Amino acid sequence: MSVLEVNGVSKSFENESIIKDVSLHLDEGEIVALLGVSGSGKTTLFNIIAGLSKPCCGEVLFEGENITGQPGKISYMLQKDLLLPHKSIIDNVSLPLVIRGEKKKAAREKAAGYFSEFGLEGTEKKYPFQLSGGMKQRAALLRTYLFSEKVALLDEPFSALDMLTKASVHEWYLDIMNKIRLSTLFITHDIDEAILLSDRIYILTGRPATITKEIIIREAKPRNGDFRLTEEFLGYKRKIISCLDGDNAV
Repeated sequence: MSVLEVNGVSKSFENESIIKDVSLHLDEGEIVALLGVSGSGKTTLFNIIAGLSKPCCGEVLFEGENITGQPGKISYMLQKDLLLPHKSIIDNVSLPLVIRGEKKKAAREKAAGYFSEFGLEGTEKKYPFQLSGGMKQRAALLRTYLFSEKVALLDEPFSALDMLTKASVHEWYLDIMNKIRLSTLFITHDIDEAILLSDRIYILTGRPATITKEIIIREAKPRNGDFRLTEEFLGYKRKIISCLDGDNAV
C-alpha cells in the first residue's frame, strides 16, 4: 500500500522549467532512493513533497489525502543534522513534540523511550559538540521520526560521514528502519549507497528533470560489504550509470 504518492508534479522558476511531470510512490516500510546529478531538481521535488513549495501542477498524496502545499505533514531531514548547539540532545530530539504542543516534560519522556533503540543511551544530557558525526545523525533521525512516525524525507543524510563511519551507520540504519518501519525517501549522490540501502531507486535526469527509470533491488536486506563484489551489484551499478550517462557525473 502506498503511503505517499507524487502525481504529475512540475515546477518552474522565472519561466525556467526545473522538474516536469514527476510521478513516484512510496509504499509502507520501504526505503526508496532518488538519484540524479547536482542541480537536477531533487531538492526542489523534496520541498514540494514536504509542502514547503507549491508545484505548478500535479499533486502530493499522503495516505490518500491531498497535502499539496501543506507543510507539517511529512518530516524532512536535511543534509546537515541542524541540531541546536545550545540545547541538550534530549531537548533537540523532543523539539518536534514540543512544537506540536506537548509539555516539555512529557515530550522528553516520550523521546527518552527511544534513546536505547536508536543507540543514543547516555547522551540525553550531552550537547551536540560532544557527539561524533554518526551519533549526531542518529539524533537527527530520531528527531525526524518523532516529527512523523510514518514517512520521512532524507536529503543526503550520510554524505558528511567518512567511509568507515558511513559503513557502520548504514548497518545501524537498516536495522532501525526494519524495527520502526519508517517509510523513507532519500536523496543520495552515492550509487553504492543507493544500491545497498534501497528497495527501489528512481533516476531523475534531463532538463527539465523527470523520472526516467525505476530500478528494483531484489536482494534481501541487509546487504553486507561482500555484496559490492557480486555480479548482481555491478549489474545494478552499470544500469544506473547508463541511465545517468548524458547528464553530468554524480
